[in-house]
Amino acid sequence: MDLVQSSPSSDCVEARHCGRVKLFCYSSPKMEPVHAACALLSLAPLLVLGVPPIGIQPEQVHLSYPGVSGSMIVTWTTFNKTESNVEYGLMGGRLFDMSAKGYATLFVDSGEEKREMYIHRVTLTDLKPAAAYLYHCGSDEGWSDVFFFTSLNDSTSFSPRFALYGDLGNENPQSLARLQKETQLGMYDVVLHIGDFAYDMHEDNARIGDEFMRQIESIAAYVPYMTCPGNHEAAYNFSNYRNRFSMPGHTESLWYSWNLGSAHIISLSTEVYFYLEFGLDLLFKQYKWLQQDLEEANKPENRAVRPWIITMGHRPMYCSDDDQDDCTKFDSFVRLGRNDTKPPAPGLEDLFYRYDVCLLSGSELWAHEHTYERLWPVYGDKVHNGSKEQPYVNPKAPVHIVTGSAGCREKTDRFNPNPKEWSAFRSTDYGYTRMQVVNTTHIYLEQVSDDQYGKVIDSIWVVKEKHGFSAWA
Repeated sequence: MDLVQSSPSSDCVEARHCGRVKLFCYSSPKMEPVHAACALLSLAPLLVLGVPPIGIQPEQVHLSYPGVSGSMIVTWTTFNKTESNVEYGLMGGRLFDMSAKGYATLFVDSGEEKREMYIHRVTLTDLKPAAAYLYHCGSDEGWSDVFFFTSLNDSTSFSPRFALYGDLGNENPQSLARLQKETQLGMYDVVLHIGDFAYDMHEDNARIGDEFMRQIESIAAYVPYMTCPGNHEAAYNFSNYRNRFSMPGHTESLWYSWNLGSAHIISLSTEVYFYLEFGLDLLFKQYKWLQQDLEEANKPENRAVRPWIITMGHRPMYCSDDDQDDCTKFDSFVRLGRNDTKPPAPGLEDLFYRYDVCLLSGSELWAHEHTYERLWPVYGDKVHNGSKEQPYVNPKAPVHIVTGSAGCREKTDRFNPNPKEWSAFRSTDYGYTRMQVVNTTHIYLEQVSDDQYGKVIDSIWVVKEKHGFSAWA
């Protein structure tokens, strides 16, 4: 079968097979992106001339945002060395009239089999803001399916929509189907996966990691899939996590920051407080980086355009699960630091408070606990509501959200029957969180229960009319 553009300016493609000709026409630029993509994706079988050997076939395709306006990173895996190419084009325009070339790195898993795979990375640049693109990746030895994405809007007045969750496994990934559908319907601009992937990526000589990355392709190939490491990534010094994902900066995706709309978003590794065998210096290196990043974000000229500082890390500072760890003790290395190291390791709560990281002027998003919990504004283990009637309007301390119930083989957790006063709402339903940074003063969050067929079981508006440390006064 041969595919021929009927004319350089035509919106139609001729498919010739066994002497027969069939004309397929795709939509004009005015057609809605999702509908246009669906029409085009229905032609995907026509674009495949043969099934290449699995070793050179691209798989596990996912996107990430490198933090540079007008760009996107496409990452994928092959099991033999091939070229790293992405062909792409504007939705409704000529198919694949642009191309970009990248590179592949060899990743050798540390399991007994020492399985080898090639991780390919290609950065697309000069993307038009908020424009819909079609793309596929690979080489002439084998191409992926055709996917689509919408480039991020680089305006500070952009109101981005997020899906956020942690603890999504390969086994019992209960929320996955709903997230897949909602992503392809265009409900989200970005997904934040707040640690713990696959359960676990290194298992079965990293085959579980491969299968999980195939599972999330139906989300991550369509929107930037932004991550941070959790405790389930710790095997072999987080090697599967560090090799499979492509986050901004030069810290192997362990910690980084980026800007979107009126928010400055920080991803950090809480695991540096727990896996000291991989180097205590990582803890202090991250802390120093974090302090410098917050200082830069708090410069008046930067805070004026991006007043919200949102952080995400896997293990929470506050939680009330009955799981015999930090939650049960109402204590946290991440919050208070460690005194059993030399020198003592500083915690993060005072640092975040000093720079007005309120879940939302900052925002503090956590996972690890297999539940959903919303807290009242809290600092120093005490509630600091904006007012009794409107606790999240001009709150006097950071707001924390724990969202770790997307679905995994460890099931959901039980709650401590006697939570502290800062616990505002708790649910053991499987589900995930939606967030929209609406403007410089308002952020909206809601919790979706997958157990209740997508019902929104909790929602809040966080309103801050003033940002910076003085906002706590």
